[in-house]
Amino acid sequence: MNIETLRRPLTRLTKASIDLLFPPRCVICNRYGEFICELCADLLPRALPPRCTVCWEPAVSTNYCLRCHREPPAFTAARSSFVYQDTARAIVHAFKYSYVSSLARPMAGLMVEALTENFPHTAVLVPVPLSTRRERVRGYNQAKLLARELGEITGYPLAERALARVRSTLPQVRQDAVSRRTNMHGAFKAREEILPAGASVVLIDDVITSGATIEACTQAFREIGISDVFALAFARED
Repeated sequence: MNIETLRRPLTRLTKASIDLLFPPRCVICNRYGEFICELCADLLPRALPPRCTVCWEPAVSTNYCLRCHREPPAFTAARSSFVYQDTARAIVHAFKYSYVSSLARPMAGLMVEALTENFPHTAVLVPVPLSTRRERVRGYNQAKLLARELGEITGYPLAERALARVRSTLPQVRQDAVSRRTNMHGAFKAREEILPAGASVVLIDDVITSGATIEACTQAFREIGISDVFALAFARED
């Protein structure tokens, strides 16, 4: 049985005991000690400026990219800590598809700077929801785990149930940008009763690709009168 299958339902105390029997290993270099060792963390491809201050795509300056200038997105601003390639891609794949749910803590730790330096400290963290079927098959929602860890590390308020997925969608992989937007349109509903009046929101996810998912989430929040919707991911696809 995969060790991560054992880890998921256990308390932190029990996980510590499991770690004595099965010490964590870096998912990149296989060194014992951490799921992302310090050496590999230092080599992650950082999403550094110059980038568009809205969508965070590479840009010739730190202002708007041409796309955001012509057609501003619904969300206020998006950020990611890393570029979705090489070791960052390997970490996300291990987190999502190899059931290494314990990556949530170190991944969140690497996202803290991007969160605290770019978004209001009063903003509410809201994970992008998975469909019920996908969450049941995977055993967890990776965005929810990241949001929990970020909230615990930083003290940002967390509202796990502020956004619901109201219809299933096709996987976004291998779809073009137009198909992704169509696929995600109307897929989410915001729950007004869960958020405080006048709240701003930071959507949390593992990866931003075309931005279609965060656009659809933002539209759901706009419908209940929330104007400031930000997004933060571990990595983004350039």
